[in-house]
Amino acid sequence: MHEVSNATEKEHYIEAIEEMASQKTPEWLATLREDAAKRFAERPLPHRKLEAWRFTNVNPIIRNPFQPIAESGVDQLASSDVHPLLYANDWIELVFVDGWYAPKLSRNAGPGGAAKTAGLHEAIAAEDDLVEAHLGHVLGDGGNVFSDLNTALAHDGALVHIPKNVELDRPIHLVFVSSKTATESVIHPRVLVIADANSEATIIESHVSLAGEPRYFSNPVTEIRLNDGARLTRIKVLDEGPQGYHLSTTQVRQDRDSRFDGFTFSMGGPIGRNELNIVFEGEGAECSLRGLTLTEGSRLVDNAISVEHHAAHCNSWIGYKSVLEDKSHSVFCGRVYVAPGAQLTDSNQLNQNLLLSDKATVNTKPQLEIYADDVKCTHGATVGPPPQELVFYFQTRGMSQAMARGILTYGFADEVVNETPLDPVRDRLDRRVFDKYSPK
Repeated sequence: MHEVSNATEKEHYIEAIEEMASQKTPEWLATLREDAAKRFAERPLPHRKLEAWRFTNVNPIIRNPFQPIAESGVDQLASSDVHPLLYANDWIELVFVDGWYAPKLSRNAGPGGAAKTAGLHEAIAAEDDLVEAHLGHVLGDGGNVFSDLNTALAHDGALVHIPKNVELDRPIHLVFVSSKTATESVIHPRVLVIADANSEATIIESHVSLAGEPRYFSNPVTEIRLNDGARLTRIKVLDEGPQGYHLSTTQVRQDRDSRFDGFTFSMGGPIGRNELNIVFEGEGAECSLRGLTLTEGSRLVDNAISVEHHAAHCNSWIGYKSVLEDKSHSVFCGRVYVAPGAQLTDSNQLNQNLLLSDKATVNTKPQLEIYADDVKCTHGATVGPPPQELVFYFQTRGMSQAMARGILTYGFADEVVNETPLDPVRDRLDRRVFDKYSPK
């Protein structure tokens, strides 16, 4: 019965894939898309009997026949429309509207300077060897049915290349904007980041909407390759519109002595899923992953984290927090895999959830899968309301219960915000958290 349902629900996507296959593309890209299309056809769409999706109901996405976007809303937007979404005049900021690169709305981008930044469609047309060598190879045949769909249908996105020994002195901000044109459409942005040996950079990836109320589905995939000694900080801000569904996949592969610092802030959209997969392929690699989820109403946010230790002497740290209101739902799955031979692994993960309503739901599943004997691995989770004894303490100092709960909630969430390394990003997030939880 489910297979019949899947066939029906995939039908409009299969038609879009066939239409894409009829377009003229380089042979390597056509092969990449064809392989992804085969995997998409074979894999089931998510349902509650699949362990990875057991707590995440994406039927509102699957049962809506979202169509590939017919045209971009790039020409409908002016610089003044996107200016509030940007950060600083001297930053490299690439703007994408409905998945299409918008050079006129971007600033300081291009092949010049210490790093190469470009639209992915433009780079493919220019026969850029970097794209052919890396696109799809970082992700491999892993991922999920939606990342396969992205590979089969992605038409544009961002290319970022940080050359060997370059320490980029200004951040790169990738802004993915959904416009009114995206109504009832599906968007497949693609990001490819290559950090060569001993390079260093910071990238912000924002997913936002200027569309107001229209319903749409954003299905982004980000591939990151860190070569020996490379260091990358990536900040993702998920702030889709009130009817903007978001299912993302990020794959990071790290070579010897590389470091990845990831921050994920989820604050908008009815359903959001951040799948983040880290693979250590060289000794001495390490990652630090932090996240903050703010939910209200009936919103659902799912953070699915996987760190695979395939080499010795690697360190990983995962720390995710959620604040839930009303009937909202937060899902956390943190999987740490330690392969045979990955000795001297050091891994820690902690998921903390603050419930502001007794109708909110948390499903948390930190887990370890260890096949080496000389390791240090810990995991833990907490779920509960603001501590009543602290609320009472504040009340004895003359505060109202609402103010006491607001202060405690702000402090709980702001611990993650304060670790954000860029002042403009941190200040904007801090204001968002303060405005949300300060007593009115």
